[in-house]
Amino acid sequence: MSQISNVGAGDLSARDRILHTAHDLFYAEGLRATGIDRVIAEAGVTKVTFYRHFPSKNELILAYLNLRHERWMGWFTEALQRHGGATKGVQVLVPVMKEWFRGEALGQFRGCAFLNGVSELGPALPAVIELTRQHKQAMTAAIEALLPPAGPRKRTAEALATALDGAIVHSQYTAEPAPALRALQFIVDRAVSPP
Repeated sequence: MSQISNVGAGDLSARDRILHTAHDLFYAEGLRATGIDRVIAEAGVTKVTFYRHFPSKNELILAYLNLRHERWMGWFTEALQRHGGATKGVQVLVPVMKEWFRGEALGQFRGCAFLNGVSELGPALPAVIELTRQHKQAMTAAIEALLPPAGPRKRTAEALATALDGAIVHSQYTAEPAPALRALQFIVDRAVSPP
């Protein structure tokens, strides 16, 4: 049974119950592996109610990704600040990612929902690629805000965002995130070291 994160099921409208249930199932089990009937059963709604709110699975997937973006970026920006923000700069990326990889934030770690979505659906649902671009741009902007105003901020932020994605993927397929975190620390150190 999925767990509706951060809210009680009784506090949600039928649409939100469907969306939050789909969020938990899609992230935990994958977009293709999770059928609509499972979402309907776990959300406790009828098929008529489901299709009134989400005429297709693709629409539900896009709503899920929008919700995931809000949740993840909310957590990410808050965690960056909690770990020191601009005062510590991009050095905060490693403890923030460590928190996520170990399941200390946002529930059990299953990789990036957006990268997972692109690998599962890619060209079959181009809107997933566009939402992924937007999500990664927001992540990069949050990283850029940690960098000092001088220097190639945008380029450095883009490089660090790419390194973060690599650490996410590496941590997803290994049982221990420590190697990915060490590699990320190495990259962060070089990104902010004077040439």
